[in-house]
Amino acid sequence: MTDQVHLAIALERAGWHPAAWREATARPHELTTARYWRDLLRTADDAGIALATIEDALSLPDRFEPVEGLRRDRVRGRLDAVLIASYVAPLTRRIGLVPTVMTAHPEPFHVATGIQTLDFASRGRAGVRLVAGASTAERANFGRRATGVDAIPASGRVEDSPEILAAFREAGEFADVLSRLWDSWQDDAIIRDVAAGRFLDADRVHNIEFEGEFFSITGASIVPRSPQGRPLITVLAHQSVPYRLAAERADVVFITPHDGAEVPGLALPAILSELDAAADELRDAGERLRVFADLLVLIEDSESAARDALARLDEWDGAPLASDARVVVGTPADVADAVRELAAAGVDGVRLRPARQPADVAAIADQVVPLLRSTGTLRADDGGRSLRARLDLARPESRYVREKVSL
Repeated sequence: MTDQVHLAIALERAGWHPAAWREATARPHELTTARYWRDLLRTADDAGIALATIEDALSLPDRFEPVEGLRRDRVRGRLDAVLIASYVAPLTRRIGLVPTVMTAHPEPFHVATGIQTLDFASRGRAGVRLVAGASTAERANFGRRATGVDAIPASGRVEDSPEILAAFREAGEFADVLSRLWDSWQDDAIIRDVAAGRFLDADRVHNIEFEGEFFSITGASIVPRSPQGRPLITVLAHQSVPYRLAAERADVVFITPHDGAEVPGLALPAILSELDAAADELRDAGERLRVFADLLVLIEDSESAARDALARLDEWDGAPLASDARVVVGTPADVADAVRELAAAGVDGVRLRPARQPADVAAIADQVVPLLRSTGTLRADDGGRSLRARLDLARPESRYVREKVSL
């Protein structure tokens, strides 16, 4: 249990409210410009926020949104999250960069090398957020799969959908392959001995020889081992199956607890207990899973102004804001109080989802962060080390070194 946390931010086009692009403070004409993403991430970076996730998708409709009758009053189109992160990497100083990647269609090899390259470009600040499964619209863009994940079962339980269970098994293999590829080069594989004419020690580069249910890979990464050894793997989890995926394969899990939840499984103590049990079963001893709780936030100088802003956005969208995460609408002090409550409950971090970008990003950086820092709620972070080190996660040795030592 701790009363200090790391702070993260989740960036999503114009913001997490579907009508955010219509706000006077929005920049809808710049959503596909490099400057827009540079400004957002520099704002978060300068504030000392530990990491930023960047949303992504593989279709115009949002996941589980009907393909037919596509709404024209919502933001459509986006830039590739990995490429956004790679662009801003040399333009930022300390913030962790964690783009979103779907596991159903991209190949693990391509993702592994892309994230390794991001780790080099950012000098050890890279991670990836894995999303399991694919919607009908996403499948249609690739044409390789006939079935996939179209909706959550009526029961709400992942276990009741064979397709979703398969998607999570695939995501687990995907994460496993990523870590193996990241380990395939030992840290000292590159010799650079000009006199001897030896650039590489081939004995220190290993084919991963992976054979699973979904992937069969025999080669090594083309990218040398990156600064963190293994960039961070993160997932968003709402219930038992994804909790177990996180416990077995991830470094960081984002969760969505709700205070006073009628369903016991949505209460924070129950979630932490289930994650602890899964980690005890599935993780090596001493390998901690970092837990970040999500909050969707809309921030104004007064509670009434915040409520008015939400009402305006809801009216534009034609429905009240719906979110898997707890929604906090109010002042910077209200958001800071919510973060402190989560810190006292024992999470390692809090990830804030700004309802409006850039307005709520600026409010988080300029007002919420100073409040949290003044009360000692934020963990000390000098920003001088890798993202893994700043989250108190050990830099893992290549598994192939361990295997050679154990022979």
